[in-house]
Amino acid sequence: MSTLQTFPIFMPAQLSVHIRSLRKARGLTQAALGQRIGVKQARLADIEKNPGAVSLDQLLQVLHALDARLQLVDTATYGPATPAPPPRAESPAADW
Repeated sequence: MSTLQTFPIFMPAQLSVHIRSLRKARGLTQAALGQRIGVKQARLADIEKNPGAVSLDQLLQVLHALDARLQLVDTATYGPATPAPPPRAESPAADW
């Protein structure tokens, strides 16, 4: 059974490192990966260098070709981080 590896990305420079690492881990050259998504090696070099300037569509194509996925994670906190303790028996009765 395999587990998913996740790589939190907070800025484009981090994405650049991960795209390059995934490509190399898959044994692909820039030219080979570019061929998979229908772009030239020079364009793929640009994508790796500055992924913040690429369209979302093209980024998704690159990730798909690398067998990787984009995952959104909602990091907002809703309500208290820890649940409130249950009422104690000697506490006054609730309004019910």
